[in-house]
Amino acid sequence: MAKTTQLKIRHVTTYDYDVPVHYALQQLRLKPRDGKGQAVKDWSLTLEGATAQVAFLDHFLNATELFKVDHGATQIKIVSEGLVEVEDTAGVVGPHRGYAPLWLFEAQTENTMLGPELRDLAKTMKEYQKDVDNIALLHALSAEIRKRVAYVLGVTNTTTSAEDALASGEGVCQDHAHIMISIARELGFPARYVSGYLLMTDRIEQEATHAWCEVHVPELGWVGFDVSNGISPDHHNVRIATGRDYRDAAPILGIRQGAGEEKLQVRLQVQQ
Repeated sequence: MAKTTQLKIRHVTTYDYDVPVHYALQQLRLKPRDGKGQAVKDWSLTLEGATAQVAFLDHFLNATELFKVDHGATQIKIVSEGLVEVEDTAGVVGPHRGYAPLWLFEAQTENTMLGPELRDLAKTMKEYQKDVDNIALLHALSAEIRKRVAYVLGVTNTTTSAEDALASGEGVCQDHAHIMISIARELGFPARYVSGYLLMTDRIEQEATHAWCEVHVPELGWVGFDVSNGISPDHHNVRIATGRDYRDAAPILGIRQGAGEEKLQVRLQVQQ
């Protein structure tokens, strides 16, 4: 019998501004959805200093919400929390769904475009591809990325490309995911980025949301690979959003008009 667990999640994002906000619009992808291996038992989103505008499913079937910051606000607080039951499916998500065609995930994006370092890694994996099945190949790719790119906080950011992260030899889960997406696409597989939550068994307070990738394998459909942890996602992982790269699945994106500095604070708790 597959392992299951119920995860309680509380994700609080606070923006502080040194001058009142004239106009700002934020897009949220913070709500998990029911799907293969996970069932949302309860979920809520509350806003302070902002007003919800519209909620919809985007073309990747991500739950997406737009909100407008209240005029003159100096602080915005977003609280996204709930309970999700997760089952260990060995990373297998299954057939492709959604409005975006499968071939869209075959094309490289700005974040995954190949440079010299990625081409070198792709060449190595193409040699290996001749002798093993698809799943063994992809696990080997994941292990090779983990060996080449150490997990180090603060050395990259959301705009860092897969090529730059691989060249530096340091990065975080987002970079690991982008590198694997890039190489998987070069090997002929559709691949996509996944944002989500991860239960760390040694703590409740998490440093940030997590990220991994999924690769579409003909015999299984979408299969997840958590490069940073050297595994396929299991009953400790909650999927929130998917896309071609980070920007398609980013938890929060927004625009703001006016002068002044913005300070961001994130507090995330994930526990059984």
